[in-house]
Amino acid sequence: MGPKAKKKSGSKKKRITKADQLKQLQEEEERRQKEEEEARVKYEKEEMERLEIQRAEKEKLRKLEAKDLERRNGELEELYLLEACFPEAEKLKRDSRLLSQWKHYIQCDGSPDPSISQEINTFISLWKEETNETFEAVTAKSKLVLNLIEKLKLILLETPSYDLQEKNIIQYQGSILELQELLHLKFNIATEILLRQASTLADLDSGNMEKVIRDENVTVYVWANLKKNPRYRSIRFSETQTGFEIPRILATSDIALRLLHTRYDHVTPLGPVPTASQEHTSTVTYFGKDEVKSVEAAVSKDVQEEYKEQENESNSVHEEETKVDEQGGIEGQTSSVQEESEATKYELEMKLLSETVSAAQLLLLENASEKPYFFEENEVDLCQFTALGGVHHLDILELPPQCKPRKGWMIVEILKEGLQKYTYPPETAEDFETENTFPPIEVMLEVHENVIFFENPMVARWDAEGKHWKTDGISNVSYKSEDRLITFSLDTFGPVTLIQDAHVNMPYQSWELRPLDVNKVLLTVTTVFTEIQIQIKENLCMLASIKLNNQKHSSILEEKWMTPVSFIIALKEAGLNIFPTGHSHFYVVINYKLPLVEVKAYRQMALLSSAFAFGWSKWNTVCNSDKVVFQVREHLPKEEPIQNPNWTLLMFNGDRAQSLKINESSDAFSEALKEETEFHSTLYHMVKDFASKEAMKKVRCSSCQFVDSVCHMLLSTRLLSYS
Repeated sequence: MGPKAKKKSGSKKKRITKADQLKQLQEEEERRQKEEEEARVKYEKEEMERLEIQRAEKEKLRKLEAKDLERRNGELEELYLLEACFPEAEKLKRDSRLLSQWKHYIQCDGSPDPSISQEINTFISLWKEETNETFEAVTAKSKLVLNLIEKLKLILLETPSYDLQEKNIIQYQGSILELQELLHLKFNIATEILLRQASTLADLDSGNMEKVIRDENVTVYVWANLKKNPRYRSIRFSETQTGFEIPRILATSDIALRLLHTRYDHVTPLGPVPTASQEHTSTVTYFGKDEVKSVEAAVSKDVQEEYKEQENESNSVHEEETKVDEQGGIEGQTSSVQEESEATKYELEMKLLSETVSAAQLLLLENASEKPYFFEENEVDLCQFTALGGVHHLDILELPPQCKPRKGWMIVEILKEGLQKYTYPPETAEDFETENTFPPIEVMLEVHENVIFFENPMVARWDAEGKHWKTDGISNVSYKSEDRLITFSLDTFGPVTLIQDAHVNMPYQSWELRPLDVNKVLLTVTTVFTEIQIQIKENLCMLASIKLNNQKHSSILEEKWMTPVSFIIALKEAGLNIFPTGHSHFYVVINYKLPLVEVKAYRQMALLSSAFAFGWSKWNTVCNSDKVVFQVREHLPKEEPIQNPNWTLLMFNGDRAQSLKINESSDAFSEALKEETEFHSTLYHMVKDFASKEAMKKVRCSSCQFVDSVCHMLLSTRLLSYS
């Protein structure tokens, strides 16, 4: 194409004038303003709609709150009547304690009542006088002694603090210590009697004496070094893995080795027993017996005065009628006044008991304000750790003079000072190289089969001077879990125990409380290491099953029904500790909840447990400390198990319960109220909204002892704070 053609095509292009540009800009500006106006109108409309929805929601909530407040008094009154089961259960426990004393009295089996100081002191004095008792005789007697100690400990634990007097606590603890010390003394005397006969009981192969005496509570291993062979340094008791590796100096000495393994622990000091003065009972109005009598007298006087007023009025109106049937009428009225007075007394007693029971339950959840302080290095913190499997009393003893046969008689020299311990290493060892001459003694112990260790056990020795367990002086600890054998080296002999972290199973991963039958529930607590199932019925508890690594583990506690306090002790002693103490929050990261909120939740969950299942919720850790969140659903006993049960999520702050809109699979926590639900002042009335008549009937028919036992277990496990 030539230049002329280019010029022609260029001239055809339309040139945009300034006026056109201005017009275009103006149109764009108008369009932009129009869009902005439309957006503004749309936003205002949406905002108005949002505010209207918000206002409607607020109004709806206001009405629901007003409705809740309006019926609050009625709901709380109904709850108070239902919670009368707690003082009623406490009254039954009091009656049971009195009945047990009476049963012991009429039984006349010769055993003392440990709660009566005169009887237990007489028993101790008479036993002290008995001499030359063999191991068999002492172990047989130990069953009764251990039973007496257990009874005294249960009295201290089961009797509420407001029923315990300081003098009684001192008396019971004093009796416990006396029985413990006397029992150990008797074992020492029996050991001396056995060792005097060591030469007559010598083994034919080794020439030394070896003896193992077994009992359900005690096992005694005794080895007497009669030959003093320096090459015989490895001691193994027949048919056991228990034994020692001793240094040359002991292998050539006149010594005996004793391992007294007691399944019980009479070494660890007794814990303090809380009394009414220690526990802040100012939170509760508590009347003494004299005050109760004065109140009862005042009530009785008021009733009598009221009766007199009624009588005067009646006389003035119906004077003639009274004259006709004067005697009969007054007798009838007097009897009704007496009945009314008795009813008022009972009501007053139950009211006082209700308040004291509530205070005692609240104190079970009280966290200590300060962590225990320990002064010595290597001292075992008994708030953090617990001794398991009893105590192994390891002793090196001086071999007493042996029995010698003389013309058909056995002659023995009896030392006045009795059984003597051999000091190892000796206190004055300047002439020896201590490390080479007195090396640590290697000990091999069998771990008790009925104790579960979730981690390798630690070994602790008893410091008699400091009166505490310590971890120093122990080395080369090795644990074979399959063989249940622990090996360690010990600098010096003395009482030894195995310890485990008391909080190894805390915090819990999840939990569930499910009805099984009328007045019978199953509590399942799942931890990192185990799943524990506990059955509760009436005033008894039982270990239903244990799972370790998702496999069933057998235990001697299974199928054994016990009272809640005894059951908790038994589980702790077996290593299955799911019972926090007031100091546990220092050692476990917990989801702290206000004690008052927890108590109210546990009490009401226990009330409903006959017909409703409760379960763990992940949202309980997200909400504030003044609220608890858990799952609930109706679950009638003997109902077929549901694969994916439909749980309702409840939030409770002690004064108000509500159903939450969210569920366990929701992305975020929200306190939004579930559609078509209302606020209630109690959990009882909250679940009543969606419960069947049959379920509520079962709730109202629950036994007071059953409800109390469920509540006690919930208070003891503290599921809402330690999950």
